[in-house]
Amino acid sequence: MGSTGTGTDWRAVDGVATAWFDAASLSEGAALAGRVGELAGGSVVDLRATGVRVRLDSGEHAEAVSEAARELGLLANPAVLQQLGVLFDSADPSALMPFWQRAFDYAPGDGGLADPLRRDVPVRLRQSTDPRPLRNRIHLDVVRPAAAVERAGLGDAYGPYGVCHADPDGNEVDLVPGSALDEGTGTADWQAVFSAMACYRTTSPTQQRDLAAAAAALADEAGFPLLIDLRPGLVILDSGKDQWEADAHGLDLDFVGLAERLQTAARGLGATADPGLPRFAQLFLDAADVQAVRAFWVAALGYLPDRRSGASDIADPRRLNPVLVFQEIDASETERRQQRNRIHVELAVPSDLAQARVETAVAAGGRLLDESQGRWRVADPEGNELVVVSEA
Repeated sequence: MGSTGTGTDWRAVDGVATAWFDAASLSEGAALAGRVGELAGGSVVDLRATGVRVRLDSGEHAEAVSEAARELGLLANPAVLQQLGVLFDSADPSALMPFWQRAFDYAPGDGGLADPLRRDVPVRLRQSTDPRPLRNRIHLDVVRPAAAVERAGLGDAYGPYGVCHADPDGNEVDLVPGSALDEGTGTADWQAVFSAMACYRTTSPTQQRDLAAAAAALADEAGFPLLIDLRPGLVILDSGKDQWEADAHGLDLDFVGLAERLQTAARGLGATADPGLPRFAQLFLDAADVQAVRAFWVAALGYLPDRRSGASDIADPRRLNPVLVFQEIDASETERRQQRNRIHVELAVPSDLAQARVETAVAAGGRLLDESQGRWRVADPEGNELVVVSEA
């Protein structure tokens, strides 16, 4: 759908009715999140310091959600809507499914695998007989609690950090075990999985609403842009990648202290931590010219560079899509650099924004390789592919 009866608030993004409403604080957004829970049970709500993303399985409650947002003085901003995914080419896609399902703890979805929590990057698999024997220049990182990594059963790891695994086609994932955020009991609910994260089971919409509101108030008071994701029966509190570390967030803040206060609030409301759920996923791109390749992806995705001088990361300013990290490859690896990757990045955007997004990517050094109905394939300066997808 291009929009619903609400006019311009809602768009179809990756097959889901989606809206973003700007807000001036987490607490303002939490007020809308609470209303959404009352209006549309089963909705997916991502609460950020700058606004709220709402995803509905159908457009049935879209008008009511828009009306609630208007009553709260929150305006829709469809220009920011997008969803990142990864696409694997394989001669035998079905052979790859079990590996990636265990690595991510995903569920089978339409054409691939999806995060049951609808937070992390979807994985799609496509039939391809094009031989590509050399190592990819794109791989994935997945960080999960240590016990979950062990249960995944991917076999012996390799690589410099002893965390790398490869699927039957040679596509690689670094499956990294997380750890406790801190040694104290005050943060026992929290895991460090590159992000600092705590996942709380809730038993009623009221309990979920109250926990989101309490977390928003505590984070606003501390001046920290906490990520608060609401799923049926669940509230996820997340710092964002590395943002619990002082050099990353750049604030006068001890995040461990905030985590303690958040844990106290959650337990006081009767929510129960689920220590097996935290998961963080990101994409790694090898490049001979990191600066040029990174600049392309910053522009094409509307991302922002990491504030730290030594970090190559780029991140979604709303922390709704996965982080991309860049590392230098030996320029002499000519053959590997010329081989087409088996992994591509998919970007789903509203249909009325797709053409402008493609033009931005090309202006940033990309090459338009081909286009078909609602689908554009663009190569970055070193041939890594971005597939822009829209829906009518």
